[in-house]
Amino acid sequence: MGKINMQKVLIGGLIAGVVLNIVDYVLYGVVLKAQMAAAMQALGKPPIAGNTILWFVFLDFVVGVFLVWLYAAIRPRYGAGPATAVKAGLAAWFLGGLVNAAFTRPPRNMGAGAGMGARM
Repeated sequence: MGKINMQKVLIGGLIAGVVLNIVDYVLYGVVLKAQMAAAMQALGKPPIAGNTILWFVFLDFVVGVFLVWLYAAIRPRYGAGPATAVKAGLAAWFLGGLVNAAFTRPPRNMGAGAGMGARM
């Protein structure tokens, strides 16, 4: 197993971060702008401030570097190519979901049976 070239990981991660930031801007700043503003107003919260946006920009770069590092780490085992990239993306998506679930609270008005299973 070879050593991970961290310089290439950082360069690739920064490029991935730029792509993630562009996608976030288009999705949240253009496509869902009105819905996001309505949701924040419905929650009684102010619109997202500039310092929060800067935090999200920074986090996109961190996620980009992590994604490229994860791909480089699993590449020797699964081989190079898009299938390995999909596996790395799915693993990061799953890990992100776990982190989100671990650090967020459910709304107070949700009962124990209000999850997806209760709707099916």
